[in-house]
Amino acid sequence: MLKIEELVHSFVNTQCDFDKEIVLTNFFHSDWEADILTINGEGFSHEIEIKLSKADFKNDFKKQYTNQKTGEKFLKHDKIACGDYLCNAFSFLLPMGMIDHQTIPEHCGIIEFYHNEDYWETTFYKIRHPKKIHEDSYWKLCDKDYFIRNMARNLLIKKFELKGKHEEFIFKKPFESKIKSRKH
Repeated sequence: MLKIEELVHSFVNTQCDFDKEIVLTNFFHSDWEADILTINGEGFSHEIEIKLSKADFKNDFKKQYTNQKTGEKFLKHDKIACGDYLCNAFSFLLPMGMIDHQTIPEHCGIIEFYHNEDYWETTFYKIRHPKKIHEDSYWKLCDKDYFIRNMARNLLIKKFELKGKHEEFIFKKPFESKIKSRKH
């Protein structure tokens, strides 16, 4: 059975252009995590949400968040549909035939995949392009310098996590303490 990491690896290596766009996986932005986030040279951003079951797909429309400044509660897809969202586009990446396309809101792009286990090949099909949610550049809505610092810190943390699986480390001050005290 195809693991989600294998699916992501196949997608980003066949569908993304690392020379022309930033490609991030499991990246936290806004109030939730993007399974795949791409940002092109002009700052156009596209979140791709992977759903491998009907239940997981349905639950995405129940995700509720609270605005930390106002206390307002909202549903994720209501915010996306009305254009009050960080990314310029949003798509679902789904197993072929899992969800009837008519049930997927018009603002969402649809990418389906078929995985042939005999040859260990995954093929992707762009069924529907996402609607542009808004015209603002990702960099207009997100501080680019903070974004780069955050990426560098996350890379360093991942490096220590990987090395820590083979060695024991003792850190006097974890990275998290400074991060939580500085909210942007």
